[in-house]
Amino acid sequence: MTKRNKMIYWIATIFLSIGMLAGGIQQTLQIGGYNEIVTNLGYPLYFLSIIGIWKILGVIIILVPKFSLLKEWVYAGFFFVLSGAFISHLAVGQSFAEVIPAIVLLVPTIVSWYFRPDSRKVKIEKI
Repeated sequence: MTKRNKMIYWIATIFLSIGMLAGGIQQTLQIGGYNEIVTNLGYPLYFLSIIGIWKILGVIIILVPKFSLLKEWVYAGFFFVLSGAFISHLAVGQSFAEVIPAIVLLVPTIVSWYFRPDSRKVKIEKI
């Protein structure tokens, strides 16, 4: 892995981790305006606790070494929750400004996954 790719990976991963951790804590504690956001989207409030806890656990898995298969699941989960947020806001007719936070975290999710080091990738053996 080149030094450039390693820097891209860590910048994207740290940005993603800070964003997901902050959102996960706020969602778990149901603070920061999330109750109103989720209610306007038509989701039950308990949904916040579930998503928040999974985000916090996902950040831990992304940052610790090893667990490459679990990391793949975390990246997929982050992608699904953020793309789902994007689609949910648009589906209820909210403005494009409402989807910007989802896009801001969706991009580093993809970048972090793409530039992850070989040590953080699942090893597939050829038969």
